[in-house]
Amino acid sequence: MSVHPRAGRPAEPADLIDVPKVISRYYTEHPDPAEAGQRVAFGTSGHRGSSLRTAFNEDHIAATSQAIVEYRREQGTTGPLFLGRDTHALSEPAMITAIEVFAANEVTVLVDDRDGYTPTPALSHAILRWNNDNSAKADGVVVTPSHNPPADGGFKYNPPNGGPADTDATRWIQDRANALIAGGLKQVRRAARPATSETYDYLGNYVDDLPNVIDVEAIRSAGVRIGADPLGGASVAYWGEIASRHRLDLTVVNPNVDPRFGFMTLDWDGKIRMDCSSPYAMASLIEQKDRFQIATGNDADADRHGIVTPDGGLMNPNHYLAVAIAYLYSSRDGWPSAAGIGKTLVSSSMIDRVAADLGRRLDEVPVGFKWFVSGLLDGSIGFGGEESAGASFLRRDGGPWSTDKDGLILDLLASEILAVTGKSPSEHYRELTARFGEPAYARIDAPATPAEKAILAKLSPSQVAAKELAGEAITAVLTSAPGNGAAIGGLKVVTGSGWFAARPSGTEDVYKIYAESFLGPDHLARIQEEARGVVSAALSG
Repeated sequence: MSVHPRAGRPAEPADLIDVPKVISRYYTEHPDPAEAGQRVAFGTSGHRGSSLRTAFNEDHIAATSQAIVEYRREQGTTGPLFLGRDTHALSEPAMITAIEVFAANEVTVLVDDRDGYTPTPALSHAILRWNNDNSAKADGVVVTPSHNPPADGGFKYNPPNGGPADTDATRWIQDRANALIAGGLKQVRRAARPATSETYDYLGNYVDDLPNVIDVEAIRSAGVRIGADPLGGASVAYWGEIASRHRLDLTVVNPNVDPRFGFMTLDWDGKIRMDCSSPYAMASLIEQKDRFQIATGNDADADRHGIVTPDGGLMNPNHYLAVAIAYLYSSRDGWPSAAGIGKTLVSSSMIDRVAADLGRRLDEVPVGFKWFVSGLLDGSIGFGGEESAGASFLRRDGGPWSTDKDGLILDLLASEILAVTGKSPSEHYRELTARFGEPAYARIDAPATPAEKAILAKLSPSQVAAKELAGEAITAVLTSAPGNGAAIGGLKVVTGSGWFAARPSGTEDVYKIYAESFLGPDHLARIQEEARGVVSAALSG
């Protein structure tokens, strides 16, 4: 990919959004149901878009909220709906619209009792806590586009299992929402303004419960010096409370909230993006790495983590996932002995080698955290993680903590690892590479027409004629995930020392090639080059 010349540099006034314009367009623009880009479209994390592109507007949220009302009614979900928002400019207007629709449909809505922001993991934690104690099951909505740029909005639904909704649910909701928009919103019920809600102490319940998932005492006793950067997101008040309630040596590096995110450094493409796994977006925290023993970042809804150490800088998410797994399965005596390890099929094979060394079952699933929800809920997996810096794991006693991604506990785990072992996560990863080899991993894009993307999404192994990849025999050609048999929406080709996976982009005319080699960067480049040929041959054949 081509890196923008100002990537990693502070944002300038010309980079910032016009907040009043973004908000006014939310109310004044109305989507055309005939335009694909203006329809409700649930991806792996809900519906996302910008009001400036007529992709996230009041009509979308009113219709989606009504669809959720009807879906939860069909599913027999009669408990309250937990509702939270992040710090993006469109999140509060969308939350107000949603409350009006939910209230008109007599759904009890629970919002933050401080009128503050709610991280995705805090909402998942709240749903599980409620459903453990009540027969009338609750669900929830988080208004967030995650790490997306400031002009974007997002709206994602979590059913009573607390995790991201599965494809059946999201397809039903999006189709119904689009039908409601096409019908002029005549079947959408809305309460007279202002609609009212009940409240819930998201922050207190989450922060006070942390010692049951993280060894907070070990962190405190070791005096680990922590720097936490919320990147202007929903975790901003949480980190201060974590520091004070648990008496940790923790500094909130940037406590500011600004819907323009003007304090950010630009991401690789010159855009403002709160991606805590990007060295460009995290540049300001990386510069301060020597101030802290562990420094951490989160995206806007805190479902992703970023780990910075003095000896390693920003850790690659794949590297940290492997370290976290190796540590947790060696230290959590209260976890079920049969609890497996969950990974997405485009995550590093270092995890496979760590899992084999631990003697634990590896569940390799398609991209999307929804595939880990049931395992985290029933304890059949202890840890579920994906290559894009999203993960969660069980409580110390083996019960479920959050069935959605939780960047806060992954950040705190880095400090626990240092406190308990005396070594940073970066040091632990170097030890893993000394034992298992050092992989080279990268993701690139290749052009593809819409027709080619459609073919790629439905390939069968028989369509791949190649027998070798980068000088090695191909040992597996996968179009479904080994862990659960679900279609991966693409292709994965495996050899003894490397692999590649190809998946069509949902938003651009490209397909993504993920690749890894345990034989070094040159071999990785060869895999990437030959991967294009393998995919092209399959598409043309």
